[in-house]
Amino acid sequence: MKSAIQIGAKSMDTPTLVQKLLQYRLLEKLVKETVIDDLIEQVSCDPDAALETFCQRRKLDTAELRQAWCKQEHLSPDQMKVEAIREFRLAQFKENTWGDRIQTFFLQRKAQLDRVVYSLIRVKSAEVAQELYFRLCDDGEGFSDIAKQYSEGKEAQTGGLVGPVEISVPHPTIGKMLQVSEENQLWAPVRIGDWMVIVRFEKRIPAQLDESMRQRLLQEQFHTLLQQQMQASPVKLMPIEANPETTVQRDDQRETQRDTQRETHRHTQRVA
Repeated sequence: MKSAIQIGAKSMDTPTLVQKLLQYRLLEKLVKETVIDDLIEQVSCDPDAALETFCQRRKLDTAELRQAWCKQEHLSPDQMKVEAIREFRLAQFKENTWGDRIQTFFLQRKAQLDRVVYSLIRVKSAEVAQELYFRLCDDGEGFSDIAKQYSEGKEAQTGGLVGPVEISVPHPTIGKMLQVSEENQLWAPVRIGDWMVIVRFEKRIPAQLDESMRQRLLQEQFHTLLQQQMQASPVKLMPIEANPETTVQRDDQRETQRDTQRETHRHTQRVA
């Protein structure tokens, strides 16, 4: 049997190696990184500029700091440079592919990217919820005090206050309420699953297209492309040329290869 890898005293042939990659959930990462390499292969790069950018981002301003980083990451200086080049090419690929459309992506998503602050009371009883709502409306009791005393969710610890969170984070029913709310608007109790919920809108924090948001949108576009490319890149176990062996051994090896191919195929169908 021809070995594909040896770890210590243990040797593995190709089918066994692939089985181990599946078992330890490493095959998906191998496929992912291979697809990334293919996508960025043609991106031009100045190696020295890439290394400098790489070090600046990590505040590795001196040779001593770079050496310490390499030791910590178990990399040689040459491997560090290879990683810097790959990181640079990946960033440039994203910019080349979607950079001129980020403004459009942002405007399309802005309604979901805005953040909101709201207050929440959750109780199981509809009668209790209605009583609390009347106390908030008619008696002028503080939302925070009532939430701390009566709310049955973890928001009781903050006096009912939730956020800031992106408007897509709360339950869809609450999200729809928040989208059309005015400041300090109090909503009558609504049922969401097992809960009766009282919501008060506090404020909206509009999303800004800063550098952090720009990188997030670029990454979202890249992630979508990467998933598509991974789905289009099925993993196949190629036949191997083995040393002469008995018919039984060859049959066993072919059966192992077929089992591994079937398992690999099922796995890659789940990748996305």
